[in-house]
Amino acid sequence: MKDALLATLVEEYSTVEAFASILTLETRALTAVSPVEQLPPIIEKKTELIGVLARLEAARDAQLAELGFPAGWSGMELAASTDARVAAQWTLLQKAADRARRVNTSNGELIRVRMDYNQRALAALQVNVPRKAGFYGPDGRVPSQVEL
Repeated sequence: MKDALLATLVEEYSTVEAFASILTLETRALTAVSPVEQLPPIIEKKTELIGVLARLEAARDAQLAELGFPAGWSGMELAASTDARVAAQWTLLQKAADRARRVNTSNGELIRVRMDYNQRALAALQVNVPRKAGFYGPDGRVPSQVEL
């Protein structure tokens, strides 16, 4: 049964590495002038990989239960303490997840900065400029009462 757990950890590690690669592509897209075309396939792939990771985590928890360990991090720590191969793969997985988490956090900050910039640009475009006599409004009509 530990071989099945080890196989799940290897697959989980590969999936986290793939996820980190997609996050790197997302970083490039978010720093591009116009990321609109690049982001939809990235988001689609991220969503797919998150589903795979959820399935693998559930499989890992079931395998831990079959081995008599609790689910989650504490169970993995216990399982790792009883098998050097599991411990090595668990360490690799944790390091990969930490790298992915850092890139994801950085991407979140890039998104926040871009959204802030867009909000300020919209606010600058929406400045109320006093209308002058004879100028038409946004509806294409000359207002009957003009503010000066």
